[in-house]
Amino acid sequence: QVQLVESGGGLVQAGGSLRLSCAASGSIFRFNAMGWFRQAPGKEREFVAAISRSGGNTYYADSVKGRFTISRDNVKNTYLQMNSLKPEDTAVYYCASKWMNTVVTAAQYDYWGQGTQVTVSS
Repeated sequence: QVQLVESGGGLVQAGGSLRLSCAASGSIFRFNAMGWFRQAPGKEREFVAAISRSGGNTYYADSVKGRFTISRDNVKNTYLQMNSLKPEDTAVYYCASKWMNTVVTAAQYDYWGQGTQVTVSS
């Protein structure tokens, strides 16, 4: 069992930055790959970024490549640094954990956080 808690969302103007955090508990963090997803109103949940157990491999959706950076520490935290934010980045952002393997499909993740709202104004 893994518990995930996101934080760091908020309201920001276009071009601004936010840093999301995801704190994990209840499992051996280093054995879990981590991912970030987002869901805008009326849309399906979409992949944003993923990071391997070691942190050595990262993956990004084309829509955020070059603007977002996923990272993790060795304790329990995963981060999503979001720069040059656009109004179309507005969504609820979720972190998710996957035992052992790094994946980009939502259905393959084992546990999810409650989400944090990110709103980008134009």
